Amino acid sequence: MEDKHFIRGKIPMTKSEVRAVSLSKLGLSRDSVVYDIGAGTGSVAVEAALYACQGHVYAVEQKREGCELIRQNQEKFGAKNLTVIEGRAPEALKGLPAPDRVFVGGSGGELSRILDLVWEKNPQARVVANAIALETLTAAWEYLKHRGLEAEVVSIQVSKARKTGDYHLMMAQNPVYIITAGPKAGCGGKLPVSPGNR
Repeated sequence: MEDKHFIRGKIPMTKSEVRAVSLSKLGLSRDSVVYDIGAGTGSVAVEAALYACQGHVYAVEQKREGCELIRQNQEKFGAKNLTVIEGRAPEALKGLPAPDRVFVGGSGGELSRILDLVWEKNPQARVVANAIALETLTAAWEYLKHRGLEAEVVSIQVSKARKTGDYHLMMAQNPVYIITAGPKAGCGGKLPVSPGNR
């Protein structure tokens, strides 16, 4: 979906090109149970809900403005199988059903704790995390290495044309690292070590 179709506000949003790759890496099924953590405006959550029409998507966002935007976008697109969870992960995840797909758009510095809880709930869950900062990428890589789980990392950088006078210049956006981990993630990794599969 094009970004212009979403109600945006001032909350960060995963842009359409990055969203397309991230959703592809999730490998959604029609009946997937999905967490969108750090859901922002809900762009990933809404698209996931429309695809996983027989499943359910939980959009977890700690900012009240973000939660309201997600609800507005949910209503606009008729995503009835989407539930907005206002709160901070991982605590906000504890009462939710186990996911089989997890998208982490923002972790608030709690990526390790979030992933621990996700894989405690379902050791088979596939996780896709987006990172802009090198520190976030490094933290994710070190965590997955420590857990004995290999990951696929893709770097994507999008440039868009912008008119300047009589010319069009390609204006670069920030590169985004898309990290995919978990069974059937196309990376040949092992399952993470958790209480359920030691």
